[in-house]
Amino acid sequence: MSSYFSEIEPLKYDPDAEGLSFRHYDPERQVAGKRLEDQLRFAVAYWHSLVWDGSDPFGGGTFQRPWFPHDTMEQAKAKADAAFEMFRILRAPFFAFHDHDVRPEGDSLQENHRRLNEIADVFEVKMAETGTRLLWGTANLFTHRRFMSGGATNPDPDVFAWSASSVRACLEVTHRLGGENYVLWGGREGYETLLNTDLNRELEQMGRFLSMVVEHKHKIGFEGQILIEPKPQEPTKHQYDYDVATVYGFLKRFGLENEVRLNIEQGHAILAGHSFEHEIALAQTLGVFGSIDMNRNDYQSGWDTDQFPNNVPEVALAYYEILRGGGFGRGGTNFDSKLRRQSLAPEDLIAAHAGAMDVCAQGLEAAARMIADDALEGPRRDRYAGWETETARGMLAPDASLADIADRAEASGIDPQPRSGRQEILENIVNRYV
Repeated sequence: MSSYFSEIEPLKYDPDAEGLSFRHYDPERQVAGKRLEDQLRFAVAYWHSLVWDGSDPFGGGTFQRPWFPHDTMEQAKAKADAAFEMFRILRAPFFAFHDHDVRPEGDSLQENHRRLNEIADVFEVKMAETGTRLLWGTANLFTHRRFMSGGATNPDPDVFAWSASSVRACLEVTHRLGGENYVLWGGREGYETLLNTDLNRELEQMGRFLSMVVEHKHKIGFEGQILIEPKPQEPTKHQYDYDVATVYGFLKRFGLENEVRLNIEQGHAILAGHSFEHEIALAQTLGVFGSIDMNRNDYQSGWDTDQFPNNVPEVALAYYEILRGGGFGRGGTNFDSKLRRQSLAPEDLIAAHAGAMDVCAQGLEAAARMIADDALEGPRRDRYAGWETETARGMLAPDASLADIADRAEASGIDPQPRSGRQEILENIVNRYV
């Protein structure tokens, strides 16, 4: 067992505690008919929590952890020890990983897969001991230089084949570990310049690749969701999975809208020029909502800083849309969040997650109260009440024509007057709950 977190006791719900504790997150509390743990379905991200070394574009790593460097299987197993100790302290029900996070790069594809399965053996034991489950697995098709031009969209067919092998191996390990989802993040699936890019060819490659992933899911009997994570840019200048609407159009083009759902990240939504709740609501409306990465950006920096959430009103609006849609199902709240480079101590990592879990608990409880009180849905129904009349519904019937509707408007003599959208009043209502 790891000694990295040895001085930190498992966290308890204690609003009055002086040290590390949950001040708002009580896993057993019933909210909207479920335990809070079952509503939020928290997951710890292996990569930012245990792999990132604190480096940035202008400086090397600031973290010195006993399992660094990530270059031997012994170090990978030491990292797994620390990971599951962290999950135990946080009482986290789930975790998530990339293949690259949990095993060092080998000299061949076969060596990569052997190492991944060796770590999966370790995970199986630790998951049984702790009860921690796998929210999702994924293959890293963006870090190594071979993926500089993408995985599925790469101009080199050998990279396409390497990517297919990596995804197959990781999907099968995810299935073996009882994962709830499998995620594809297209960080390099895009282009830097149209001068050397064949858009149609690359989209066709990407569509066929995703179709084959779905086919293999069914072949091996994996019952989890296949998820795509939208992001508009960074690292690629323009990525094909720009936002929810773009991904939905892509899925429709290849007939995958009933097979693939979306993992939506707060930071990515902001980079795409949207709000987090907009992207969640749109995915719910289109029937492709799956799961979320909960983090935030620094709104002054203009890029994806992956900070832990600390804004209860923002979080409440996100969970409001999730609860309106019926909750997570197989999805959950994954903390795709990382410490700041100056936060070096083990307790910083625990405190960051604990604070984020408290913020999410506050946000979800506020959202549940708004739904129970009909605080927003009542005004929304009133706004569209005119459409509940037989005449209004008839305008949307399949046999209605533009000419018939126009004639009716001209014959009625009605001059419709605008009604207030009451935005400020509704914003005030939200603030009463948070």
